[in-house]
Amino acid sequence: MEIRRDALEILQETSRTFYIPIIRLPKQLQEAVASAYLCMRAIDEIEDHAELDNSTKSSLLRTISLSLQAMGGDSSIDKLSLVLSENKALPEVTTRLAEWAILAPETIAPRIWEATAAMADRMAHWAECDWQIHTENDLDSYTFSVAGSVGLLLSDLWAWYDGTKTNRSHAIGFGRGLQAVNILRNRSEDMTRQVNFFPNNWNEKNMHAYARRNLSLADAYTQPLQKSPAKDFCQIPLTLAHATLDVLVLGQPKLTRNAVVGIIEQLTASK
Repeated sequence: MEIRRDALEILQETSRTFYIPIIRLPKQLQEAVASAYLCMRAIDEIEDHAELDNSTKSSLLRTISLSLQAMGGDSSIDKLSLVLSENKALPEVTTRLAEWAILAPETIAPRIWEATAAMADRMAHWAECDWQIHTENDLDSYTFSVAGSVGLLLSDLWAWYDGTKTNRSHAIGFGRGLQAVNILRNRSEDMTRQVNFFPNNWNEKNMHAYARRNLSLADAYTQPLQKSPAKDFCQIPLTLAHATLDVLVLGQPKLTRNAVVGIIEQLTASK
């Protein structure tokens, strides 16, 4: 399938961290997870876009949400493709969102549309309020909006594929933990564009504690899983998140490429 081939190529270009565990999944599950990742990466590119103002981001995200809620016919796909293609500032992963949305098997695709539509609405809200995070409750809300809810979607994909059952509270922690690590890793870049995800009076020590707390839930999420596609998928990003926190504590800005490759090779060699 041409869309599937293109999807894997775009996936490889946008994320080595997730490309490797996704291509190792069985075919139908691979298509579902790739669809979900690319749809959410597409809207994430809008949220983080340096050249778009918040009003434009919100408008695009609301339009995407409404279009995904109307999915089910060719007209909704064509309309969404047209709207996104008109904005020349958007990257290919975003302008082709409608194609990624129909990549998943039809028995699970509507769940991916629903999750992406909901996330787009939540991202629009955060763009409208200029990502104002003042309390830990605000932080919990934001990290659920953009990552904790992804953990829930993954749990649904595992259950759809082979009946794998997971703790859904821990699934939220899986997403939140990965997002908290991203916040720490991207701190300097975010502050340059005047976006601050730290609650009032928080420093890096507080955010590290928040990340560790949620990664402990992520560990609890994956540890009970038997050898399965779900466990294989989760281990790479989770191991990289723990390793990233460790080097950040040592004052390094991020894992080196060699370290990332070494961790991935170690994990994949044991399979």
